[in-house]
This record gives sequence, C-alpha cells and structure tokens, in this order.
Amino acid sequence: MSGTLYLVATPIGNLGDFSPRAVETLAAADFIAAEDTRVSLKLLNHFKVKKPLVSYHEHNHVTAGQSILARLLAGESCALVTDAGTPAISDPGEDLVRLCGENGVTVQAVPGCCAAVNALAVSGLPTGRFTFEGFLSVNKKTRREHLASLKAETRTMIFHEAPHKLRATLTDLCETFGPDRRLALCRELTKLHEETRRCTLGEAAAWYTDNTPRGEYVLVVAGAPEPENAAVSLEDAAAQVLALQRQGVRLKDAAKEVAAHTGLSRNDLYTAALGMKSED
Repeated sequence: MSGTLYLVATPIGNLGDFSPRAVETLAAADFIAAEDTRVSLKLLNHFKVKKPLVSYHEHNHVTAGQSILARLLAGESCALVTDAGTPAISDPGEDLVRLCGENGVTVQAVPGCCAAVNALAVSGLPTGRFTFEGFLSVNKKTRREHLASLKAETRTMIFHEAPHKLRATLTDLCETFGPDRRLALCRELTKLHEETRRCTLGEAAAWYTDNTPRGEYVLVVAGAPEPENAAVSLEDAAAQVLALQRQGVRLKDAAKEVAAHTGLSRNDLYTAALGMKSED
C-alpha cells in the first residue's frame, strides 16, 4: 500500500501561525521534501522536529519528484513544504501532486498561510471572484503580453512581486489598466513591518518613484468594470415588439417602447416586426 503526500502550509512570517496539526504532520512523516532545506531546518528546529530532509525545488523537481514518488509507492509518507506559504500554489509542488494523482498516491492538504488569500482579505476590494496571477515575468515583452491578456478581466487580480521589480511592474500596470484603477499593496504580510497601502495604480507608481520598495509584496488589483449589456440585435428586438403586440399593445406603440430601451430605430423595429409577422 502506498504512503501519503501531505502538503503542509508553512508560516509566511510569523511562526505563531504554524498550526499544531502541521507540527504533528511533520513529526509523523517518514521524510520531508523542502524547497530549501536550510530554511526548513530552522522551522523544524524551532518546533523540535527531527526528520530526514530531501530537496525539492524548481531546478530539480523532475528527478526529485520521481525519487519521492518511488518512496511514496513503497509505503513511506512525505510532508512537502515550501519556504513560506502553501505548497503547490504557484510552486513546482503542483507537478508532484499530479504525479501522485497519476499513480494512485493519496494527497492531503494541511492548510495554513497563503499570502495571496490573506492579501485579498485585507485589500478592501471585491473578494467574491478573483484570479491569482502569481509572479509576472522578468522579460518586459512577456510581462506586458500577460497584462494585456487581462485588460478586460473583471475579477479582482492578485500578483506576487519582489521589491526590485516593483517599480517596473507598477509602470506596466498603469499603462495596461490606467492610473485610476484601484490597488492594494500588501507588504511583508504577518511580519513586523506589515503594511497595506490602498490607493490607485498611479498613486502607487508615484509613491515608489520617491520611496525604495522593501520586502515582499502582494498586489491586489481591482478588475475592469463589468461591461454593459451587449446590444440587442434587430431580430431579437423585433421579437420583443411582437410580444408586446400580443399583449394588446398597438404595433407602433410597441416599436416605440422597445426603441426607447434598446436604442434601435423605431421605424426599423416596426418594419422588422411587420416582416416577421408576415413570415408567420
């Protein structure tokens, strides 16, 4: 019988956010797969957990994933952790999860911190529907193409960004979405210098022209306004005219009423309705 892969979310800054269940899972696992074993060792030492560590990150995930899978299929259990946050979210852990799914290995999540969700919650922007876009490319052309594809996105958008790329990203966001689009810049979430700045993209770009970006950022950007209802076709509007006529409204009056709320020509509606009537 195969073992289980546990996706253990780790603190994004405050060790007090690590749950008792997460500690118990690490202590019970046969081994731990870590993004950076040096970072994870500090976490394990803090909670007095002693377990074998193996390295699993974007540069070795293909070979390391096969090695971990083999151990899982042999019956061992593995806890997957990243340096901070939830494994498999914008993270090579998604490949390991897919491997496990393809080979019948059970995967269980041990929930905890997720910077994107925390930032969304404190942003003050709509939270009912959102899209997580992760880190934008360092390549200017690719980054701008990515943003261009989101120009009509009406859901709230979430991006991760490093301090040295923040100014360029804000400039591109302004050019794509306009300087008046609302934004929440969440910096150093759960850490000592946590800060959320709610403003427009233009205000943020101006602020960071004069102030040096420090710490890791999550950018929560308002979506585009919902598009107005699509224009009604002449055929559909003429059908509305006939429906009103069947309710006892004179054809000319029905055409006038439908023209008022569709913006179509009253004469065109009258003519189209007559044509549909004759076809019937």
